[in-house]
Amino acid sequence: MINYMLGVQRKDKVWFEITDDQSDRSSAHSLTSSITVYGFYLQESKTDLTIIDTPGYGDTRGVEKDKEIAESLLSLCESAEGIHEVDAVCLVMMAHQNRLSDRQRYIFDAVQSLFGRDIAENIVLLFTHSDGARPKNALTAVKEAKVKCAVNEQNQPVFFLFNNRQSEAADEEYEMMQEQSWNLSFKGMEGLFKFLDNIKPKTLKMTQDVLQKRKQLDAKLNNLQSRVEVMKLKQNELKQTQEALRKNKKNVEENKNFEYEVEVAYKEKVDIDPAVAYKAVCCSVCEENCHYPGCWLARDPSWCEVMKDEHCTVCTDKCHYSEHVKEAKIYVTKIKKEKRTYRDLKKKYEDKIGHGVSVVKKLEEELQELEKEKIKLVIEAFHCVETLERIALNTVSLFILQHIDVLIEKLKEINEPEKAEILEDIKTRAGEKKKH
Repeated sequence: MINYMLGVQRKDKVWFEITDDQSDRSSAHSLTSSITVYGFYLQESKTDLTIIDTPGYGDTRGVEKDKEIAESLLSLCESAEGIHEVDAVCLVMMAHQNRLSDRQRYIFDAVQSLFGRDIAENIVLLFTHSDGARPKNALTAVKEAKVKCAVNEQNQPVFFLFNNRQSEAADEEYEMMQEQSWNLSFKGMEGLFKFLDNIKPKTLKMTQDVLQKRKQLDAKLNNLQSRVEVMKLKQNELKQTQEALRKNKKNVEENKNFEYEVEVAYKEKVDIDPAVAYKAVCCSVCEENCHYPGCWLARDPSWCEVMKDEHCTVCTDKCHYSEHVKEAKIYVTKIKKEKRTYRDLKKKYEDKIGHGVSVVKKLEEELQELEKEKIKLVIEAFHCVETLERIALNTVSLFILQHIDVLIEKLKEINEPEKAEILEDIKTRAGEKKKH
């Protein structure tokens, strides 16, 4: 791209390559280890070029590394000096491929899941190692993988061909082949820049919404599972209390005190690996992990993606960000055995709502309130997936699918079969896509 912008010709017998000179931060600066942003402002060219490169996507470090890339992209969208619109998203593959590898399919799906639906007409295909012929098999592979991209007047994918051998030393024996490769690549670059001149750039506002919704969904579902665990333990505590009252029915009727033992759930803050200490935002009031794991770039709780209008969107009481901390600790739920007395149990409820209260009835009411909170949280998580379905270019991605089974199970538990069926449909479509 840079040599094309500089007007380098084959007869010049020169080829410029970019080196990342750390002393000159104006030519290239690294946002994180995941994303590098290159800015080129050349006097020899009428075009200013910014390239966002994600070289680590889909590598062996797995989903957590890919989530960091999504996090970096979101930070890039949100920062004042960041990127707020893009002209094109370029997906690169070899021209002779007749199918996408599992890794490529994963990468293409994951990349598309980062963007809003409005970006589809700005996605183009770049085929390398081309012999100049139409890459029929590669195009078929793209179609079968249901990759969304720009199309031409014939409703065919927009693509450009390259054979990047320009930097190879001149060899008389292969002179004709090297010249053909040069011409092919520069023709491809000419077509790409013409496309860039004519396409309307897209704001990353919808993409920013997609990334934020995905973060909130992640956090809500992780928090949901933790709170459901606490609810089950509270249910168990209730049943043990009810059993104690049943065994001591005569004492209850005669209003005599007695002692019983129950298993009680409690929260304790524990240390996490200092290497990932920057990944936890917790509420000190609700004693909950509001964003763990996955909070990479937020310097303090007020910057965290789960915050909206200065309040948390995840914790039970939706507390102000000032009640949250970001440190190398998270809350874990533990169980301890505790001796209690009937006198204290009765006093607890009398203090709350007065004399004459049925202790058993009040315990059941508390359990019902917990169930209502669980239902509310599950529905919120479902609506988050619904929103992603509406605005994301690709929702059938690993980022969504890793949560779907849990959410389907919870929707069935709260008797929402229709909502569960909607998610089953997303899962089915993902399965069909994988078969192709």
